[in-house]
Amino acid sequence: MSTMDPTEVFRQEASELFEVLEGALLDLGQRPDDRELVDSAFRALHTIKGSGAMFGFDKVASFTHEFETAFDRVRKGEIKPTQELISVALAAKDYIRALIEDPQSTDDVIGDAILADLKRFVFPDQPATPVAEVTDAPSLVPGESKQAGWHLYLEFESHILRNGSNPLDLLEDLCKLGPCFVVPVTDGIPFLDEMEPEDCYLKWDVKLHAACDKDAIDDVFMFVQDEMKLTLSPLEQVEAPAPMPLFQLLDEEPAAVAEMTAPVVEVAAAPVAAQPAAKVEPKPDAKPEPKPDAKRDDRGIATVRVQAERLDELMDRVGELVIAQARLTQLASSGSDLSIKMIAEEIERLASSLRDTTMGARMVPIGSLFGRFRRLIHDLSRDLSKPVEFVTTGEDTELDKTMIECLADPLVHLIRNAIDHGIEDTASRAAAGKTEQGRIELAAVHSGAQVLVTVKDNGGGLNTARIRAKAEEQGLIAAGAVLTDHEIHQFLFHPGFSTAQTISALSGRGVGMDVVKRTIENMRGTIDLSTKPGQGTTVTLRLPLTLAIIEGLLIRVGEGRYIIPLSAVEECIELTAEDERSRGRNFLNVRGNLVPFLRLREVMAASGTPDRHQKTIIISTGETHVGLVADQIIGNHQTVIKSLSKLHSDVTIFSGATILGDGTAALILDVAQLVALAQSKVEKQHISEAA
Repeated sequence: MSTMDPTEVFRQEASELFEVLEGALLDLGQRPDDRELVDSAFRALHTIKGSGAMFGFDKVASFTHEFETAFDRVRKGEIKPTQELISVALAAKDYIRALIEDPQSTDDVIGDAILADLKRFVFPDQPATPVAEVTDAPSLVPGESKQAGWHLYLEFESHILRNGSNPLDLLEDLCKLGPCFVVPVTDGIPFLDEMEPEDCYLKWDVKLHAACDKDAIDDVFMFVQDEMKLTLSPLEQVEAPAPMPLFQLLDEEPAAVAEMTAPVVEVAAAPVAAQPAAKVEPKPDAKPEPKPDAKRDDRGIATVRVQAERLDELMDRVGELVIAQARLTQLASSGSDLSIKMIAEEIERLASSLRDTTMGARMVPIGSLFGRFRRLIHDLSRDLSKPVEFVTTGEDTELDKTMIECLADPLVHLIRNAIDHGIEDTASRAAAGKTEQGRIELAAVHSGAQVLVTVKDNGGGLNTARIRAKAEEQGLIAAGAVLTDHEIHQFLFHPGFSTAQTISALSGRGVGMDVVKRTIENMRGTIDLSTKPGQGTTVTLRLPLTLAIIEGLLIRVGEGRYIIPLSAVEECIELTAEDERSRGRNFLNVRGNLVPFLRLREVMAASGTPDRHQKTIIISTGETHVGLVADQIIGNHQTVIKSLSKLHSDVTIFSGATILGDGTAALILDVAQLVALAQSKVEKQHISEAA
């Protein structure tokens, strides 16, 4: 059985921490007085620093430590986070990510420049003071009389090491406040055969000779307060002996520890409760009641990290099981053995449940994708000098992880276009009576077997006249052609089409929206565009929940069988004799609405005589409805999607294939392509009638 590289595990965990850190920093720019956001950012930084040092990423630990040190003034409330400071902190985050993911691409000069910028905003009055030296504690000369310090007794939860925290790092941070004398308490260490290697059994008795307040000590342990017991009491005026390095002390043999000076030995032996305590805690020599192991175990198994490849392989096996179950059901239905039919029904139920469970395991909240765009909008807003508010809704809406991965690039293009083309500059918005700050809304919602993802802005809307003029200039339409606004807006998805006056780093080359449409159609989705002049534009992406298994409608055309995605089917009606007589017009009258239809026998070039009573399946994509005439509607079918080979890439009306219960293949119809084919036939018919 293969095991993951520990370094790769760290990179994955660091990626999640970077998302937390970036989100906290961006929120901090909007809510600079929110203390919880500052603590969240520091927790992420502290974990990255500790884990990086543990896995050998020394540069990461060193740079992150400098980052923490400089940003400490924000945590202490000495300065407020400005937009400039947030931008530098985000750049520091990017540099740490580069140090982890691609160390060869980084340069120390870049890191030094970022730290210099950070220092410039954090320490404006001390430009010459190195960042690393700001929190250095003054040394204490041996024999010097020292004012009252603190006596600490530290007892950590046994699982603290599993959470990435290292008590020795915390003790080292404590030593920066002043000279510390640390004695490890070993009475809780079990026998070797009873010891769990990942548990922490040591406790520490510490004398801190420093004129610091209690808050400074709390700051050292702020991220592990829920995982430890801290007994704290003030020291009286004492003569401070010569300090001994912490790690030298901890590395001594037990005999050497026993030979330490009398004052240190007395500290280890004396009960802490005998001194005036600032905080009521159990005595250090009294063993605390152990917490139930069940709680720790429940927290440990709440989530399990699984490689994405394993989920893909599991989904493939479930797909094969669904195909085998369909074959069993067909064989059982052709026989008369009731026991076989009962077993087939039971296996069908179990296969359906396993399919739903497996698909649920692949589902990911779309909020994980939405969070990536906050940084994009922050940077674009700064670069284009357009204040933009970013609002998201429906973050809990779940989508297949493959869909999430494919959706990232289209949304990047749509958001960039919305800010660059849609949102006006500050002067134009003021002239139009709008607020200075633009607004981008990103939303997701379930709609039947689909997920609707919308990108909406409150900018100036689409300039239909300019789009039409550009289309005529490129020869896409004839001058004076009668087209609706919706049809004109579809030219935005044409390759190489752009209405930008100048080419910039963001737009102007016409390679964005056509990529969006092609990607969405490859995901068997559709894209709708609506706009209101002066109020903004809304782009709606209609996507299936998954690309693996779908519910389909099985039909027959001639001798061939085909699958229509059930999510696109509106209704099924019978083709009447009147509709048959209007063969030249290809329109259906559906409750007073004219709906164009395609005869699939003609599209598929099917041989033989058509059935006497043909059926029409009304499908829809967006606001467009089209009828598909078939010989027979067989029924519902669980469709395991198989990709077509490259040899069939030019056959655009099919999006894939599946295997039926009898072992034969059925092609899956591409609804968007069929709708486009029907629309083109209607346009040709209008042209011929006009001629």
